[in-house]
Amino acid sequence: MDTSKIVGEKIKALREDKSISIEELAQRSGLAIEQIERIENNIDIPSLAPLIKIARVLGVRLGTFLDDQDEVGPVVCRKKEAKDAISFSNNAIHSRKHMEYHSLSKSKADRHMEPFIIDVMPTQDTDFVLSSHEGEEFIMVMEGIMEISYGKNTYLLEEGDSIYYDSIVPHHVHAYEGQAAKILAVIYTPI
Repeated sequence: MDTSKIVGEKIKALREDKSISIEELAQRSGLAIEQIERIENNIDIPSLAPLIKIARVLGVRLGTFLDDQDEVGPVVCRKKEAKDAISFSNNAIHSRKHMEYHSLSKSKADRHMEPFIIDVMPTQDTDFVLSSHEGEEFIMVMEGIMEISYGKNTYLLEEGDSIYYDSIVPHHVHAYEGQAAKILAVIYTPI
């Protein structure tokens, strides 16, 4: 099954289980009703920012949408056993996939951090929509060059560089000047 369909189905099932209407979810998350409908119906693949906002309203971890938790002990993630990637778009409606997330904690139950290896595709976009959500993010560049827009500042990070920031400040992460990149990202979002 396509992972993006699993995300939409999980959101809809959780929302219905908690007797939350689409209108209420939209109002409480700050997202448009149409955007939530498109996510639930697997028309749009959202970026992490809307998923984090939806998770907070539903009272679940971000990882709830991305995996099936089953392991309470340590989880070892081996490169040769890597599972399918989860692809996300940027924040624009009808945007194309521009990041492939490889979860490093897919089966860990009750986790508070979401570690990923992310393949960042090149984009010709220059007008990026900044997003914000509660929590913190850590990014380390493994390959290529990344441009991080954070508030009114812009940071260029090269291989081996890292950044740690409060994600409540509007931000956007993208590959620099149309080149592909790979990053290690750890995202923390309080429930």
